[in-house]
Amino acid sequence: MANRHRGEIKAELGGETYILCLTLGALAELESAYGDQDLIAIAERFETGRIGAGDAIRIIGAGLRGGGTKISNEAVAALQVAGGAAGYIGIVAKLLTATFAVAELQPGNG
Repeated sequence: MANRHRGEIKAELGGETYILCLTLGALAELESAYGDQDLIAIAERFETGRIGAGDAIRIIGAGLRGGGTKISNEAVAALQVAGGAAGYIGIVAKLLTATFAVAELQPGNG
C-alpha cells in the first residue's frame, strides 16, 4: 500500500502494480540526469506541464527504483500503461505531486 505521507504512489505498469517513490537517492539521480540542476529547478521545469517521453521514462524509472524495484530505464520504456501517453503522464504528475506537495500534508504546515 502506498503511503502518501512518504511521497509514495501506486501505479499499474506492464500489467503489474508497483509502488513508486522519489526518494532522496531517486531525486539525486534526476538531478544528475538533468545536468545537476537542483530540486527547485527540476520542479519548476515540470510545473510548466511540458514533459517529454524521455522525461517520463527517467521520472517513472527513478520512482520505481526509489520504491524498491530494480529496473533499468530501458525496461521502463518497454512497459505498457493503460491510457497510452496520457497514462504515462498521469503517473508522472501523481508522482511529482506526491513528492513536492507532501510537505503540505505534514502537521503544522498550514
